[in-house]
Amino acid sequence: MNVTTHRAARLFVVLAGIFVANAILAEFIGIKIFAVEPTLGLAPFNWSLFGQTGTLNFTAGVVLWPVVFLMTDVVNEYYGRNGVRFLSFLAVGLISYAFLVAWVVIRLSPADWWVTSMELQGVDNLQTAFAAIYGQGMWVIVGSLVAFLIGQLLDVAIFHRIRQVTGERMIWLRATGSTLVSQFVDSFVVLYIAFVLGPQQWPINQFLAIGTVNYAYKFLAALALTPAVYAVHWLIDRYLGAELGNQLKKQATADRADY
Repeated sequence: MNVTTHRAARLFVVLAGIFVANAILAEFIGIKIFAVEPTLGLAPFNWSLFGQTGTLNFTAGVVLWPVVFLMTDVVNEYYGRNGVRFLSFLAVGLISYAFLVAWVVIRLSPADWWVTSMELQGVDNLQTAFAAIYGQGMWVIVGSLVAFLIGQLLDVAIFHRIRQVTGERMIWLRATGSTLVSQFVDSFVVLYIAFVLGPQQWPINQFLAIGTVNYAYKFLAALALTPAVYAVHWLIDRYLGAELGNQLKKQATADRADY
């Protein structure tokens, strides 16, 4: 098969590129925590859960993770379990590689003039800022990677279980349902590893409260993505054509994990 001319192969490359690029970017921009209310021009929403109170603060990675969720479901639909698992392990490997490269680059001796080159913009030490942004804590990295991989593998299993029951009907149920369950696990696993087991030693009440708020966002995002799921399916079916599209879906349904 010629990857550059076969439509199914080209589509997989495009979906894989979008999936991996957004997963890596989400990990790196996740160091920034933003406040939802002022971003949207709203008054502070003081939630209260498990004895904890606060405003809506999220990692900037939530901007891109919905794209990863969407690509997971689309790859699931057309390329089956093996397609998603392959991309999930590939993404984890490339994210780990990216963090390793960042770790090495941080330890390069900076040029003296570069360190102070942005003082006029309010950055007194560019090396310190660079290390703080790209040198995320090991517990956060490990927690994020483990949660991502568990969430992806759980997503693909639930997706295909629902598909076995519903057949080709109810795309929204298998796409949204699998995401809702997998992201529930993901939301709590990453926080538990990074902040309960990690050096910050969050109390359980804080862990449950922040995990619940984060999952509530992902829940709403998954529901909001439902129209996008149908739109992307329509575009792909138009691109592949009815015969090739149906062939891929049948193969994906019968797909069995090879590893």
